[in-house]
Amino acid sequence: MWRAAARQLARKRLEQRTSSEHHHSFPFVSNLTASLLPPRTRVDETLDAALYGLVNLPWLFLQSFSGQDSINPSYPVSSSNSSKAHAVAGLDYNRAFVSVAEAVEDDDETEGELETDVPFSKEGKRSTTPALDEAKRLRKKQYELRKRQLKVETEAWQKAAENYKELMLEMCRKNLAPNLPFAQSLLLGWFEPLRDAIQQEQKEFENLEFREHRSTYGPFMAQLPADMLAVITMHRLMGLLMSDQEHGCVKVLIAALQIGEAVEQEVSIFKLMNSKKKYKKKKKKDLKVAGHTNTSETLSRPETTVEDEIKSTKLQKKIQKLVKQQKLRLVGSILRQASSEEAWGPAIHAKVGSRLLELMLETAFVRPPADQNAHDVTELQPAFKHTQKNYPLKSSVNRIYGVIECDPLVLREVDKSVRHMVMPYMPMLVKPKPWKGFYEGGYLRLKSSIMRTHGAKEQRDTVMDTPRRNMTQVVKALDALGETPWRINGRVLDVLERMWREGGRLADLVDHCNVPVPDRPNTEDASELRDWRRASATAKRINSERHSMRCDTELKLAVARQLRNEESFFYPHNLDFRGRAYPMHPHLNHLGSDMCRGILEFAEGRPLGPNGLTWLKIHLANLFGGKVGKMAFQDRVAYVDNQWEKIVDSVERPLDGHRWWLEAEDPFQCLATCMDICNAVASGHPETYVSYLPVHQDGSCNGLQHYAALGRDRHGAESVNLIAGDKPADVYSGIAARVRGIMEKDALKDPATNRSAANARLLLNEIDRKLVKQTVMTSVYGVTFVGARTQILNRLKERDTTMDQSVMYSAACYAAKTTLDALGEMFKEARCIMTWLGDCAKIIASTGQAVKWNTPLGLPVVQPYRKPGRHLVKTSLQVLALRNLDADQPVLVQRQRSAFPPNFVHSLDSSHMMMTALACKDAGLLFAGVHDSYWTHAGDVEKMNHLLREKFVELYSKPILENLLSDFQDQMPNLSFPEVPERGCLDLEEVLKATYFFN
Repeated sequence: MWRAAARQLARKRLEQRTSSEHHHSFPFVSNLTASLLPPRTRVDETLDAALYGLVNLPWLFLQSFSGQDSINPSYPVSSSNSSKAHAVAGLDYNRAFVSVAEAVEDDDETEGELETDVPFSKEGKRSTTPALDEAKRLRKKQYELRKRQLKVETEAWQKAAENYKELMLEMCRKNLAPNLPFAQSLLLGWFEPLRDAIQQEQKEFENLEFREHRSTYGPFMAQLPADMLAVITMHRLMGLLMSDQEHGCVKVLIAALQIGEAVEQEVSIFKLMNSKKKYKKKKKKDLKVAGHTNTSETLSRPETTVEDEIKSTKLQKKIQKLVKQQKLRLVGSILRQASSEEAWGPAIHAKVGSRLLELMLETAFVRPPADQNAHDVTELQPAFKHTQKNYPLKSSVNRIYGVIECDPLVLREVDKSVRHMVMPYMPMLVKPKPWKGFYEGGYLRLKSSIMRTHGAKEQRDTVMDTPRRNMTQVVKALDALGETPWRINGRVLDVLERMWREGGRLADLVDHCNVPVPDRPNTEDASELRDWRRASATAKRINSERHSMRCDTELKLAVARQLRNEESFFYPHNLDFRGRAYPMHPHLNHLGSDMCRGILEFAEGRPLGPNGLTWLKIHLANLFGGKVGKMAFQDRVAYVDNQWEKIVDSVERPLDGHRWWLEAEDPFQCLATCMDICNAVASGHPETYVSYLPVHQDGSCNGLQHYAALGRDRHGAESVNLIAGDKPADVYSGIAARVRGIMEKDALKDPATNRSAANARLLLNEIDRKLVKQTVMTSVYGVTFVGARTQILNRLKERDTTMDQSVMYSAACYAAKTTLDALGEMFKEARCIMTWLGDCAKIIASTGQAVKWNTPLGLPVVQPYRKPGRHLVKTSLQVLALRNLDADQPVLVQRQRSAFPPNFVHSLDSSHMMMTALACKDAGLLFAGVHDSYWTHAGDVEKMNHLLREKFVELYSKPILENLLSDFQDQMPNLSFPEVPERGCLDLEEVLKATYFFN
């Protein structure tokens, strides 16, 4: 109860202060701050003492992204290595924190504190009501979830290390080694030797005689226990091998950087947790000694030297003066300059990671099973080796990279070791932290950033320097997306697990078996050997792809199994440089495949209402796909009604019946929808049935929709459903019809005088929607003739035509040109705008500057395409070349030009999605979104449809292109830009009535 008493004292002081006449002066800051400071023992920690004093000021409230900008006009105030300064931004005005842990995270509540909120009756007994009991229960539950979430984030590596040590002791006692699964025995066998090697490395660094040779990485490796370093190294390397497409290889550079970054992150968590534990012990000791003395006085004298106190006091006074003057940006700058803990940076990551990799190469061995090596069962062979591999960059141009290659025996077991892997970035058990700064938000402890800049410092600095008021809507939208609760659909997961155990193959699951690699023929015939090499290479490529897909599936299933019994979980979101939002968890999320979406559902249910069942049926028809998904809504509902027996059979006997659901384009989502429809009908009252199923609405070729709206292109708008119609228009079929019409005319010409005639005659029967779909989809993203030719050539190869390779290539060239011409005819205004955007980008890039613009929601975008510099770092393993994308590197003019039109459109579709997310939140709808696909409950689909149309019209009612041109002219006043292209006659209000705009 001491914490509750201390809080009451702090609140009392606060009330006395706020009731006084001089509310905005702080004469007692030093005393109260000193009384709340934790014990300090080192001179270099005076900054932390000052900062903790700043954090513990109960009256200090730094506004977050609320649009109010009177306190701090910029966003944010601190950098990645000043996480404690970031914590200031979220303090509650009416709360006085007693511990450092509470100030930083406010995660240190206890059950005793919960009881203090229950009022007392006149007799002194606690009075309670059902409402208070329920509130207390919910608060306690939230506290437990938050505590579990912190454990997941802060103790993942430590827990894994403890598990290894316990398992080793158990093996020694019971001699269980032969009974362990092979994949688990591999990891266990590597742990102890690697841990011992790291311990030896740390001891040698402590020895002055050997320290000089380890000065570049030794101080950083010494900050974590050896067992945690061993677990991080093993699991990071194995995780990279699982996700790698090179079939058993991972680049040294990538592995070293990821391991080094993981070590740095764990060091920061390790220090924080240990300092927190020490501080708690010190407080308990002081309380025992103090007896009846005042709680705040017992904590008021930290164990520091006189010099420490003088430095800390001066720094605190300076900070308090700046806070009083509301100069909080300067506060952040001072704290960063005085901080003794700086970010390690890529060079240190590479050196630490390379040394740990080298130790693993030296200590990790694998023993072939006895039946594979009957002559010598004791023979060991290295599990990994360091070698080099050629990577083709362009035609006839290769680059040699150092790689870590794993033994084939290890490779065969990689996918089976997923269940033993540590995945710190799991979905969260509590709502993500609201974004309050570039590095403050998302996960509670794990390293998080609001944008994925991939080393582009110019983009990062631009966002960090952006005024807070410009980012309000973007940040609120990210927070809204992260607050959507999800859970696992257990019935669908059961079906998936059974299919996976039985070998996969169904519903787009990868086959568990590899294709056989043909043996070398016993011949010297050149043509037979050439055919064998080609067939062998194809088989190896297929097996490599299957291996990667098996690992990916196992990772997703591992996450699903772990979350299966959770009532709810959440996905923190962040942005790419264009403003598109993505879940931060990389494996099982709604951005993923049909399998992922099929086993996810909302954790909060809503009644279907009068039209919810109809939307479930429309959703089922959409998921079944093919021609069904292109019908009018009423025809889709009728189709589903006609399939009722098959739907019921799919639910009752998903794998033992007719398996109609496996015929769908999205089978697992189809099965989940079948189950929900059957449950709703079986309830007898579908209107009141509570559904948890996410029902999504997708844009119709969304990129072209944005171009049509930009150009007010009425003809293009009709093709992409911006205008109401009796049934949905299909732009792909429309383009295919135009291409067929052109080819029919060319086929009538004489092949002797017209080169296109022969190709036209050859392709007339091949032209359909599927052949041109990919080219139409990517046209909005600047697909070139070469790209279109490759896409169409791949589609022709998939059809197993009897055409000769050279003839097929010539036909693909002709089809690509014809398709692009047809697109230009159908979307004239869109092509003009695309050309104008590219011309503007070329003008800017030709001056050596990157193209920059602001999205309609105020997010600054900087294209990162520069010629990467090379910073050579000598590590213990090899010399690594780190990429440098600083602003002083020359821009890639052609890349800046070609990428600007698609990036600009992506920034617009992200703005539309965020505007819709905020509108849905205000309307009380549960919302999830990925680019041009929006989810909500079936009973709320009509509301969401109305809102997303309203927001689309609102977005394009703004002079977007004029604002962009004005922005460019302000950036480059000495340059001359072309005028904005003329627009068509489309009335945007028609979008409000467009039934199939999103459908």
